[in-house]
Amino acid sequence: MKSKNSLNWFEIPVTDFDRARSFYEAVMACEMHLMEAEDIGFKWGFFPFEKEGVGGSIAAGPGYEPSQQGVLVYLNGGDDLSIPLARVEPAGGKVVLPKTAIGANGFMAQFLDTEGNKVALHSSK
Repeated sequence: MKSKNSLNWFEIPVTDFDRARSFYEAVMACEMHLMEAEDIGFKWGFFPFEKEGVGGSIAAGPGYEPSQQGVLVYLNGGDDLSIPLARVEPAGGKVVLPKTAIGANGFMAQFLDTEGNKVALHSSK
């Protein structure tokens, strides 16, 4: 099976769902769609995405444990990642790698979210 993208879906584990949802909605300037499976104890907050694009969510439930180690997810920082990056600390997170040039590939930055996950941003400017 051939795919346009290596990544299909991602889930960022959270423990305090409402706090994490508020954080990501503030940083990414979006409204997350909520889905719950109450009978099995799971909640998801979906980042906006195009049908043909890569999507993802924050996720709470059994087995979801935030971490600074492991896989690093890069969220789309838009045209200029300094805009969402400037919202990280006021929303309760911490910038751990400021906006950094990566040559022809644009810019990247990393932050810790309110749950203790290390997450990154990428943009062309």
